[in-house]
Amino acid sequence: MYFPWYGLIEQVKLSETFVYYDDVQFARGFFNRVQVKMEAGMRWMTVPLLELRRGQLINEVRIDNSVNWKRSHRDLLRQAYRKAPFADEMVELVDEVFSHNYQYLGELSIATTASLIKYFGLDSSRKFLKSSETNVLGNGSSRLIDLCIHLGKNSYLTGHGAKNYLDHASFEAKGLTVDYIDYGLTPYTQLHGTFTPHVTALDLIANCGKEGVSYISGQSVSWRNFIAR
Repeated sequence: MYFPWYGLIEQVKLSETFVYYDDVQFARGFFNRVQVKMEAGMRWMTVPLLELRRGQLINEVRIDNSVNWKRSHRDLLRQAYRKAPFADEMVELVDEVFSHNYQYLGELSIATTASLIKYFGLDSSRKFLKSSETNVLGNGSSRLIDLCIHLGKNSYLTGHGAKNYLDHASFEAKGLTVDYIDYGLTPYTQLHGTFTPHVTALDLIANCGKEGVSYISGQSVSWRNFIAR
C-alpha cells in the first residue's frame, strides 16, 4: 500500500515476520493511492502509473514520473496538516521517502510502509521480506501455506478481506493456525471534524507524533471466532 492507514501498522505490530506481497496481480484499490482528511473533506493522494497491462504484477507496475506527483502530494499534505502539532515531522518523513527515485510501484509502496514502521519503532524486533524474494511459487491459499512453512512459522495473521477466499481447512491440515486482526482503531485527536481511521497513517504522525504508537492497539482473533461474528 501507499502510505497506508494505521490498521496495517497494527498488523505489523502483531507480527514476528511481515511479508510484503509484491508479486501478485495489481488491481484497483489502495496499492497506489490513499485518502487524506482535509478541511473540505476527503481527498485521494494517487501515484500516477505508466502503461498498465492486464495481469501485471505489483512489482512490475511502473510509475509515471513525467508527472510531478511528489510535489502535488507534498502540497496536499502541507495544506491538510498545516495546523497539526507534528506536521513538520510528518513532512520530513515524506521528504526522506521522496528523496529517492522510484521507477516501480512495488518499491515505492514498500518504502512508504517501511518509513511508517520505522517512525513508530516497530522495525528492530521484526523480520521483513518480499514474497518475490522467497522463490515460493503458486497462488491462493496454497502459496500462503507454503510461505508459512518456508519461513518456519505455524501461524498466519491476515486482514479482513481474506475471509472471502482463504481456505482455512487447508491451513489446519498442515498444522497452521489462522488468525484475523481485530483492529483497535483507537480514536485520537484529529483535525477536520469527526474521527475516521480510514486515512493515511501520516495523519497519526501529524497529530500525535511518536506517541501515536500508543494508539496502534489491534489484537488477533482465531478465524472461527472472526467468521462467527
